[in-house]
Amino acid sequence: MAENEEVLENDQNDTQQEPVQEEKEPSKKDKKKEKKETEALKIENRRLSEALERSNGDLADANDKYLRLFAEFDNYKKRTAQEQKTVYSSAYMDAVEALLPVFDNIERASAYASDENSKNGLQMIINNFREILGKMGIESYGEVGDEFNAEIHSAVMHEENEEFGENTVSLVLQRGYKKGDRVIRYAMVKVAN
Repeated sequence: MAENEEVLENDQNDTQQEPVQEEKEPSKKDKKKEKKETEALKIENRRLSEALERSNGDLADANDKYLRLFAEFDNYKKRTAQEQKTVYSSAYMDAVEALLPVFDNIERASAYASDENSKNGLQMIINNFREILGKMGIESYGEVGDEFNAEIHSAVMHEENEEFGENTVSLVLQRGYKKGDRVIRYAMVKVAN
């Protein structure tokens, strides 16, 4: 009897199992719906791709503008630094040039000083001034017997003198000063031919 009950239970279990459903083929309505959804997705994909391309183009433009602006700023910094050097150098040279006539007057006063103490005092000032100019890298030029050079000398007189060779400085009226290759004041000279 127990065997019969077991067989009955198995039969009941078999009948209670869900029947296997067959896959249905989609209807025309479903196919149209899928086709519309596919088309909508394709359109959305195309729209998003175009937006991405525009965004990438905008990013490239912004990056290009940034790089150009950075390059312009770098050039501005370099130009400004160069201008500052030039302005400083120009102001430096202008200040020295403004002091040179005072130095010339001190030298003249030393040559015409009547007593020894005045001469010694003026000579100390002259030596001190020359020392300061030397520390600043400023050198004087223009000596009798130098060859005349129009780039650093200013010829204000001319003389025929057999004692000197052609184009030779025969008299220095005012000494010239320069720093490196830059002339601060041209030497005012008399030239013999």
